Amino acid sequence: MDGIGNTMQKKAAELERMAEVLVTGEQLRLRLHEGKVIKDRRHHLRTYPNCFVAKEIIDWLIEHKEASERETAIKIMQKLLDQSIIHHVCDEHKEFKDMKLFYRFRKDDGTFPLDNEAKVFMRGQRIYEKLMNTENSLLQARDEDGVTYERTLVASEFIDWLLQEGETDTREETEQLGRRLLEHGIIQHVSNKHHFMDGGLLYQFRMNFRRRRRLMELLNERWRSIPENHDSPFCLRKQASEGGNTSFLSVSPTKEIKLVTAVRRSSLSSSCGSIGYYSSSPTLSSSPPVLCNPKSVLKRQVSPDELQAPGGHFIKKTFTIMGDAVGWGFVVRGSKPCHIQAVDPGGPAAAVGMKVRQFVVSVNGLNVLNLDYRTVSNLILTGPRTVVMEVMEEVEY
Repeated sequence: MDGIGNTMQKKAAELERMAEVLVTGEQLRLRLHEGKVIKDRRHHLRTYPNCFVAKEIIDWLIEHKEASERETAIKIMQKLLDQSIIHHVCDEHKEFKDMKLFYRFRKDDGTFPLDNEAKVFMRGQRIYEKLMNTENSLLQARDEDGVTYERTLVASEFIDWLLQEGETDTREETEQLGRRLLEHGIIQHVSNKHHFMDGGLLYQFRMNFRRRRRLMELLNERWRSIPENHDSPFCLRKQASEGGNTSFLSVSPTKEIKLVTAVRRSSLSSSCGSIGYYSSSPTLSSSPPVLCNPKSVLKRQVSPDELQAPGGHFIKKTFTIMGDAVGWGFVVRGSKPCHIQAVDPGGPAAAVGMKVRQFVVSVNGLNVLNLDYRTVSNLILTGPRTVVMEVMEEVEY
């Protein structure tokens, strides 16, 4: 069947939003277990296993900069309650209250409603993680109709791999699985022209399960629907309003201070080209989001040949950046080669020495000198939490 159609696209978008809630909730659950916020608690001589205290979780969200004030934190937890991610341990409260009440993740007590859609998402996530953790050549840059696409899967090879991994028993069953993954927004045809079918067509994972979500995303989905500007990178920002100035200073190799309009570090969308901008005020604005196209920080554009010329004016540096709960803290822009457009001075990238105007040479061992910022951003976003980047920095004499 050619063309997935507007109806299927709309359904896939709705299912993808649902999946984002599931993934965001699961990431929070794991973080709370790791921080021992979730634990067995006693009340009136009764033990309630694997639960957390509402008042304490509100404190935790503010402390970890997931919310700016208690009201916002309550809205976040209410969203998870409404979506059946969490519930009151005795199911006596349908509203999340900032009190010493016990709540629990449904996944921790086996009450999570596993409908068909949730099962597809959980299976898709398992397949994604298995694929990412296995050494194979399935994900590669390939051409289709004269266009090169990064990290693609050939349908027939993907089916072979799923059968080999024991995910399905027959090719027909595997093809049906691929169709369900596509209909649920987990994978897509590279140009969105075809449904999933056994053969030589190329597909990509549309959903990056490893992207670290900020909980604020649960309350603000509008930014996802903004179309990509194919001429140059853009970022999402708030219009000037009662919210005041929300900006941060980028780190410059010449100690020149540049004011960069802030966007959320959680906006890890390759269409933004933003690997972790952070807003010092995560409070949502009622004003509609607008597009901005920041001027390049480069003094001049250079070519890949100039960067690699022996005896040139550039030195190579290697950074190992471990993303935190809200991203890596830098912005990529440009093309052939890309450059670092901005760096959050409080983020992981700045901590290891990344600066603006550095040119990106490789990402996790893959040479990216001849790629554009959208492709480079996607490589980072769909890769591991720890990214190894080689950059070239101009030496000023």
